[in-house]
Formats: sequence, structure tokens, C-alpha cells
Amino acid sequence: MKNDMITTGLTLPGYRIVRNIGVVRGIRVRSRSIVGNLFGGLQALLGGNITVYTTLCDETRSETYHLMCHHAEHNGANAIIGMRYDATEVMAGLTEVLCYGTAVIVEPE
Repeated sequence: MKNDMITTGLTLPGYRIVRNIGVVRGIRVRSRSIVGNLFGGLQALLGGNITVYTTLCDETRSETYHLMCHHAEHNGANAIIGMRYDATEVMAGLTEVLCYGTAVIVEPE
């Protein structure tokens, strides 16, 4: 699925929705490793961007985004509208990251 066919909006300019397939999602539950926590703690002492955690967050969001796209394609969609991310701490050090949206079939107007 092309990135320009995924939007946080509820419409896709230049296209009309011909079929609503439904909610699609990608989900990952991640934990921080002991080594990651050690390096993250050291970076936190120095202040600024904590690159160990930034990288972990970026990779996890990317994974959930691709899982959502695969879910949409598997269900026959050619676009996703209303895309969002959500994160919930399941327990200390364990976080669920969710990427979701509405899978649709669109045609050029």
C-alpha cells in the first residue's frame, strides 16, 4: 500500500470512498532491555534526547504501521483513513503500541 493512500484525515483528496472494509490495526508489546535501561539511564543523567528510547519508540511505531498496512491489504483495502497511534503501559517496563485506522477501497474522483 502506498504511503500517500494512508491519512489521519477522514477523506483522501482526489478520491472517493466506494467501500468501507473496517478497522485495521498493528500491535506490538515491547519491553526495555536491561542494557537499554542502563544506557537510557546514563543518557538521562546527561539530559537531552534519550536516543536509546527514541530509537526503540521509532522502530516500534514503524513495525505497528507496517502491520496495520499488511492487515488492510490482506482484507482487500487500497487505502486507510483515520490512522492513529496509541500506547499504553501494560505494566512497569512493558508497553503496548497500537497503530490503527479504517481500511477502505477508494477510486479516483
